[in-house]
Amino acid sequence: MKKLLLPILLLAILPLYSQDNKNEINLVINNWHKAASVANFNDYFSALTDDSIFIGTDATENWNKTEFEAFAKPYFEKGKAWNFTPIERHIYFSEDKKTAWFDELLDTQMKICRGSGVLVRINNTWKIKHYVLSMTIPNDNTNEVVKIKASLEDPILKTKPRLY
Repeated sequence: MKKLLLPILLLAILPLYSQDNKNEINLVINNWHKAASVANFNDYFSALTDDSIFIGTDATENWNKTEFEAFAKPYFEKGKAWNFTPIERHIYFSEDKKTAWFDELLDTQMKICRGSGVLVRINNTWKIKHYVLSMTIPNDNTNEVVKIKASLEDPILKTKPRLY
């Protein structure tokens, strides 16, 4: 009987542990977005790992933490950076529960955007290691958007080598 009790107990506890992790991660991401909306530079950037990466909506926006801080600082100094309000989020975990990844839909000044990211657990705290922000484009409007961005992105395509 004792041999059966431990596996049953583990099966009962694991979903609770997973829900606690999801709650922690939701809190980290929500507070991170909130820090930007109230221009709290320190809270915003302390949510990121030292080696974090932020990828923005522009093709040229691929920053490490130091570069992203330099880009963002003037916005935060003006008293309001940006306001991203989550409207949907999905969270997933590695088997060892030390890494999580998520995707989210956001209500922003750019209308609906999609964010996705990776968090790692460091000293019992979840930190954002990688974040990608994308604008959503309705499929029926893709050709119009391509025309708009072609003049800006064609020069990039001409200078970047192909990876294969």
